[in-house]
Formats: sequence, structure tokens, C-alpha cells
Amino acid sequence: MINLQDILLKLGIDELNAMQQESYEAVAHSDKDVVILSPTGSGKTLAYLLPLVGLINADVDEVQAVVVVPGRELAMQSADVLKSMGTGLRACACYGGRMAMEEHRVLRQVLPHIVFATPGRLNDHLDKQNISPYHVRFVIIDEFDKCLEMGFQQEMSKVMHRFVHTPHRTLLLSATDAELIPQFVSMGRTTRVDFHDDEEQVPDRVEIYKVMSPQKDKLDTLRHLLLTLGDESSIVFLNYRDSVERVGSYLRSEGFSISTFHGGLEQKQREDSLYKFANGSANILVCTDLASRGLDIPEVANIINYHLPETEQNYVHRIGRTARWDKQGRAFFLLNSEETVPEYADVQPEPYSLPAVVNSKPALPRMVTIYIGKGKRDKLSRGDILGFLCKKGGLDGSQIGKITVADRYTYAAIERQQLKPLLQRVQGEKIKGLKTIIEEVR
Repeated sequence: MINLQDILLKLGIDELNAMQQESYEAVAHSDKDVVILSPTGSGKTLAYLLPLVGLINADVDEVQAVVVVPGRELAMQSADVLKSMGTGLRACACYGGRMAMEEHRVLRQVLPHIVFATPGRLNDHLDKQNISPYHVRFVIIDEFDKCLEMGFQQEMSKVMHRFVHTPHRTLLLSATDAELIPQFVSMGRTTRVDFHDDEEQVPDRVEIYKVMSPQKDKLDTLRHLLLTLGDESSIVFLNYRDSVERVGSYLRSEGFSISTFHGGLEQKQREDSLYKFANGSANILVCTDLASRGLDIPEVANIINYHLPETEQNYVHRIGRTARWDKQGRAFFLLNSEETVPEYADVQPEPYSLPAVVNSKPALPRMVTIYIGKGKRDKLSRGDILGFLCKKGGLDGSQIGKITVADRYTYAAIERQQLKPLLQRVQGEKIKGLKTIIEEVR
């Protein structure tokens, strides 16, 4: 029997927020379809996963829930959240950009209870009968508004049609109000959990500032601002891929530890960038609005609008990256003499004066990421890696962060000051009898 309090303890959460509590009751203690409306950053992933895990039969080796998501990052992160809950339920993340045949092999091996998938890839697996619809009891569309915004209506319609003749419950989750739910969703008797607030653009927990740049090119002002923020985690938003590359290259040349993220990067580059930022190995993420939604990155202290958001919706979603749950956060508009705060921003930002003299050397993040050249195909688990780093590497568990074991390699975050001693201690050592490469990811 899955115990909610045990899960919350594993996740380090004292109690559910009001939206999550109401969602839990609506999903766990009724047989109705559910629509959950709540702002970005309020914890909607847990809002549906917490009740869902109690409704899945772990003894049945069939897919019992499919979760449709707009992008691969949310698919992977949602699967990671489920794993961190420690329920023993199995999951797979399926998405475009890699071979469907490889995913089919994983599906056969894992026998997942829950599949997190982008619409097109889910349809592909259903077409090829890699996933059977006949045991699916829950169809969840996460970030429903973004799925529609990204043009996935036809693919989602096809997904929903697959389950017309199978008894199931539908859950929709959205950050904005879905006044008209498309007919293809076929909602039955519905409970609406509405924490959407048309009046509140930005939570009171976020302080908004404007920083004036004396030059039209704002690079030096950005550098100055980031130096004042020290090692705090910050996301710098730009409107174009080329701009992300330009700003990223400049900050690297100035000694900052950064990750870049935009739609033009290869899948593995995007995954690596997010991994380093999320595990604290890079304290600055330079990105387009692709990173404003569908990513679960905790404890971002600062949002920096290098380019002005092009729409009010982009503004709201950018700010939603900070002050998640009950945390505090700051957001900055970086303005030159030709720019003003957009009219749609329902706020009067406080002027933020950069100190005349700051430490000219960027603060390094607390963690670094190491690469280990063995993974799941070598029969290695997260526990094996953790044990190796402690026993052979001489690390304490508190000095080790996120560990991700892929098929052929592993990434692990460790405290920066432990890097050199660790690499010296593990030189020539074997993991479960296997020789392997262990090095820093730069």
C-alpha cells in the first residue's frame, strides 16, 4: 500500500499546497474526469502523480496511464519525479529525436506502468502496437494549453481517439484557463480544480527590478549584474537562438559557468545543458522562451529579461520559473535607453543600481558534473555509482548530488572542492569489476 506521507518524506516536502491537496482529493476520491488550472511553478506534476500512484496496480505489467506532454524535457523530468517518489512503479519517457525502435526495446524490457510521451511519438508507438491502449485507465494531458499553442491539436485528437472505446479517466492540467475544451477530449462528468488567477500576473513572492544599460549593447551590463548576483542560480532569457549563442559565448569568455538552451541544439546538448543547470554545476542558464515552460528546475533565484518578452504570456511564463511553490525570487528587466518596460507588465519595477565596484571574478557553482563511461547496459545502478563514489572516491553522501544513469554512461554531480581528490582516488579503480573513464564534464 502506497503511503502519501512516506512519499512526501522522500521528496523532502512537509505538506501539500492548497491546489495539490484539492487535486489529490479530486483524483483519488472520485471517478470523475478532472481539469486542474494553476499557475506555472505551483507543483502540478505532483498534483496528479501523488493520487495517480495510489490508483495504479503494480502487479499488472501493463501500461495503465499515459501522460501526454509538449516536449521531451518535461517527459524525462516527469519520469524522474515518479522515480524519486520511490513507489516502485515503472515508467518510460518517449519522445522524438531518437529512434522509436530503441524506445520499443526499452518498453519491452521495462514493462512500464506509466508512459510519459510527446503526442507524435505516443501515436507512433500506438500505431505499431508497442503500447497497448486496452489496459490504460488514465489519460493525462499535462501543459494542455502549451500543447494546443504548439499546434499539437491534430496529434492529441488522434491520441484521444485511441481510447474512445476503453474505459478511462481524463486529466487535463493547464497554467491558463481552457475556457473551451476541444471536442476531441471527450470529457465526461468533470471536477474542476481552479487555482488560476486572471488578476495576478506575478506572485507577490517575486520582486521586480529594472537595470539600465548605458550602452545599446547590454552585454557588459549583464556581466556586471551577474557578478553582483554571485553564485545564485539565474536564467537569462533572449528571443533568438543566435542571440543565445552570442551571449553564451561572451559569458563563457568572461569566466562564467553557464549552460545554453534553445531549439537549435541537438537533443543530447539540450539534455546536458539542463542537467548541469539543474544539478548546480552551472549557475546560469542562457536560453530562449523554450525554457519558460515544461521544465522542472527547482530554486531558480533570478530571472533576467535580456530581451523584452514578446507577449504577456511569455512574460508570465518566464517569471514563473522563479519563486516556485513558496520560494522567493527576483526578476530583472535589462533596458537600454531605447527600451521601456512593456505596457502589459502590471508592475512598476524598482530601479536596481549596480554597485560601482564588484568582484571581477565570477563565482563558481558549488557542484561539478563528472562523466563515468559505464551505464545501465553494464548492469550499473544508481546505488552502484553512489557506493563507488563513497567507498572508492572517499566522498560523503552529502557531497554527492544528482546521479543519472543512462544506457552507456553516467553523470553525477559532486561538490566542486572534492573533484581533484576524487579523480586521484579513483584513478585505476574498477566499478563492479569494470574499468572505465571518469572525468569532469566541462
